[in-house]
Amino acid sequence: MVESSRGEASPGMWRRETGTVVRRSVAPPEQAAAPFVITAGFRIPRVPTEWTPHAHPLHELVWVRGGTLTSRVANQVFTVSKGHGLWMPAGVVHGGRATAGALFHDAFFAPDRTPFAFGEPKAIAMTPLLESLLTHLSRTDLDAAARARAEAVVFDVLRPAERQFALQLPNDARIDAIAEALLDDPADSRSLEEWALRLGVSDRTITRAFRQATGLSFAQWRQMLRVHRALTLLSEGFDVATASETLGYAQPSSFIAAFRRVMGTTPGAFFDMAQEGRGGVRNPVSGVGNS
Repeated sequence: MVESSRGEASPGMWRRETGTVVRRSVAPPEQAAAPFVITAGFRIPRVPTEWTPHAHPLHELVWVRGGTLTSRVANQVFTVSKGHGLWMPAGVVHGGRATAGALFHDAFFAPDRTPFAFGEPKAIAMTPLLESLLTHLSRTDLDAAARARAEAVVFDVLRPAERQFALQLPNDARIDAIAEALLDDPADSRSLEEWALRLGVSDRTITRAFRQATGLSFAQWRQMLRVHRALTLLSEGFDVATASETLGYAQPSSFIAAFRRVMGTTPGAFFDMAQEGRGGVRNPVSGVGNS
């Protein structure tokens, strides 16, 4: 089933772009039914595309070029940008959204013949070698021996990214309204005190709830959310000044500093690293980079 959205919000995700096409799931390639360990393919969504929550009987690895993929798994939001992939274990319920025109790649792995097990979603370093191998495996004319050789090398080089980057949603009735408002509009600059007055609770209660639910302060969590959104904006071609304004920063320098605190590097350096296929980001500290 496919339907079109006019930009309404969806729980725990960014506001849908106008014209988003909503689909039930990502269908595995036809050859997934064949006796292959790894089956791969790619597509280019011509419009923003969202997949409603679903699960696969196979492990799935997704990555994109020229855009971003956002995936919601339980109370976590993963943002997949160039140079990175997302491993989704078989049976895990997830939804996703890809930007228009992104080159969307996916590879499916037979669980009983995959010689490792990630029990939860993992960011994967999409090195040039790994991407080339999986692109090679998307061919339908490989003989069994050539396919087996390529699959063996995939298993040798497929590794979690140095940095696991996920936005933890609170799932706490005391502060869920704050999280949903910021997902809908990351530029919302209401202070802790203003939110406390709006919700009829103390600012101390909000502070405690964010720490308990996400491990971050309110300010750190909002900063993390804005950087997730920034990855999508920058991947779509927005410049730093436009992304900064869209996310509610008074100056681009403030945005760059916040991005560095979360990601351990500047926006330009981050995307340069992705371009070079280095896949990871230095200096991870519980999801928040050092200042």
